[in-house]
Amino acid sequence: MRTADQVPGDSSTPLNPSQTVVPRPGRHRRPMTAPKTQKGKAAKTKKILLSILIVVVVLAFLVTAGYFIKQLIDSKYFFCKRSVKFIPIDQACDGKNDCAGGEDEITCVSSATVNTTYPVRLTSDKHVLQVYSPGSGWQSVCSEDWSDKHTQTACKQLGYTYEPTSTNLPVNNLATSLKTGLFAAVRPGTSNTPIHLATFNRRTCRSGTVVSLSCSDCGDLGSNPRVVGGTDAVIEDWPWQVSLQQGGQHTCGGSLVSPRWVVSAAHCFVGGKKELSRWRVMSGQTYLSTLGGSYVDRIILNGNYDPAQNDYDIALMRLSSPITVREGSRPVCLPPNAFGLTAGAMMTVTGWGYLEENGKVSSTLQQAGIRLIDRSVCTRPAIYGSAITQRMICAGFLEGKVDACQGDSGGPLVYLTGGRWNLVGVVSWGVGCARERRPGVYCNVEELLNWIHTVIEKNS
Repeated sequence: MRTADQVPGDSSTPLNPSQTVVPRPGRHRRPMTAPKTQKGKAAKTKKILLSILIVVVVLAFLVTAGYFIKQLIDSKYFFCKRSVKFIPIDQACDGKNDCAGGEDEITCVSSATVNTTYPVRLTSDKHVLQVYSPGSGWQSVCSEDWSDKHTQTACKQLGYTYEPTSTNLPVNNLATSLKTGLFAAVRPGTSNTPIHLATFNRRTCRSGTVVSLSCSDCGDLGSNPRVVGGTDAVIEDWPWQVSLQQGGQHTCGGSLVSPRWVVSAAHCFVGGKKELSRWRVMSGQTYLSTLGGSYVDRIILNGNYDPAQNDYDIALMRLSSPITVREGSRPVCLPPNAFGLTAGAMMTVTGWGYLEENGKVSSTLQQAGIRLIDRSVCTRPAIYGSAITQRMICAGFLEGKVDACQGDSGGPLVYLTGGRWNLVGVVSWGVGCARERRPGVYCNVEELLNWIHTVIEKNS
């Protein structure tokens, strides 16, 4: 039993004294914070994404605005790089030096007149190879001593070449005009020599056969075999069709005849349309677009072009770099000499031109089937009379309804034979669009093959 003597006295010492805490430098108490919630994280992420979106939209707007401002400036002015100044676009290519060093007169449309005969050609629908000499005229080439290397050399002279092949045709199976006269044969060891310089005359072919060439995959297309009265088309069916645009505006059509050369109409480049930097060639597109396109470093008009008579209405454009041949961009074939088209032959015209007279450009490529009209009919006084020259052909219908129109100029008129499409005409002129007894008039490509081959060779 406890007694009073056992009760301890009062004391100031705690029962459980703790150790004295000595403050350490650098150690502080962290303030207490509430843990981050998922809602807060989502709000922060959303804010960042919104900021990025705003920046992207602003940049896109600035780029788009810059593009259209540049297009507007380019349509009104020419920039002189050396003298660092702008001049009105009409002063470029006017024959006067308005920039330092004549910079404004350098990159301009030019013209070329050809007074010589291009010495290699294909003739008839059988594509018989012929060479020319001033003393003997045109001679079909015999197949003896002919090699694959000769095939490559000859096709290279004729332009666009891709996997060229040759076949031997019996002379007896040729047209009468090709059975008579002199022939030509190649000399052994001349496979790298231009074909017209590698041959000599012969009265007959020892082999009894002549050379027929297929130089490329031109004129190939997809599965489907405005133009006013036309129907919607896709570029894969007419892959040689291109849009020629000046200052971002569709101006004319054109046809790829090689990965670097386009055939169009001379009248597309008259007036204030002579400065090369303003032109772009849009290929591989069904729908008109102003984005991208190929730059142009040569535009060459036929030197005999007569704007008053629309005669020799043909031009060539050289692209700064070749297009990539693919499904929607592929050259059309140039026709052989003496192609033998007959009145009534069905052909096709394509383009983005007006859908009706005094209408507006179509945004979608159009196609229309039309027929070749006999020259004797088209030159009647009630139709076009003496306005039709040897460099022109007429196509369409005398009752109207289907025709090329404004904006189709320079575009292709093509004819299918032997599984390939051939460029037989270039949209040139006409009275109105699809009017009765006023068919379309086209530049006759066959008549100007000599000019085309010569110009391409001299500028390649």
